[in-house]
Amino acid sequence: MIDFNNKGFFKLKQNDEYAERVSALLIDGEHVIDSYKSMRDGVVFTNKRIISVNVQGITGSKKDFTSLPYKNIVAYSVETSGTFDLDPNWKFTSHRWGG
Repeated sequence: MIDFNNKGFFKLKQNDEYAERVSALLIDGEHVIDSYKSMRDGVVFTNKRIISVNVQGITGSKKDFTSLPYKNIVAYSVETSGTFDLDPNWKFTSHRWGG
C-alpha cells in the first residue's frame, strides 16, 4: 500500500535523493520524471509507475519499496488544502488481482 497522506509536521518536498535510491530498480526504457522526500520517506514518479520508499527502523537502514504501475490506477482523488489544513492529499485506487 502506498500512503500519500502526509499528515505529519514534515511535508513532501521536491528532492532528487530518492530518484538516486531507486535507480537500480528502473527497467529498460524507464526514467525518473520527479521525486519527493519527507523527513525520511520518499516517492518517485517515473514514466511507467510510482515508487514509494518507506524508511523503517531507528537507523533507517531498512527500506520498503512499493511499486504502483500507472496502468493499474483506476481512480484518484485530490483533496486541496483549506484554511487551517495547509497540506493537500492524493489518494489512488488500483486494481486488486486474484479477488
